[in-house]
Amino acid sequence: MSENLKDILSHLSPEIDQETLLLYLQDKLSVEKRHEVEKKLLENEFAGDAAEGLQQFKNKEKLSSIVDQLNRNLKTKLQKRRKRKEKIHLMEQPWLYLAVIIIIMLIIISYFLLQRLLRQ
Repeated sequence: MSENLKDILSHLSPEIDQETLLLYLQDKLSVEKRHEVEKKLLENEFAGDAAEGLQQFKNKEKLSSIVDQLNRNLKTKLQKRRKRKEKIHLMEQPWLYLAVIIIIMLIIISYFLLQRLLRQ
């Protein structure tokens, strides 16, 4: 899975990167840059909602650590989900079970045939 998919703020908007958004939320951008970011947030509804949610945090200085924690949590959940899907995918292959049963049956038949040949 792509590492970008595991970064929670990476797909908000192609024009706004995570660092710029965090600087915007911490009021550390110039007026021109803030206006540009606000314009891009208005164009992208999802990015606007995310920025609005992040603005509700009282301590803006901790936003970076909160986003990092969200990214770590997202990464672990995606890894667990991927492992579970791999296990389920293996179980969804009936031809694999059929092949194993046929091989076991051939081994059993071969054993009995060899036993008969050895008795004669």
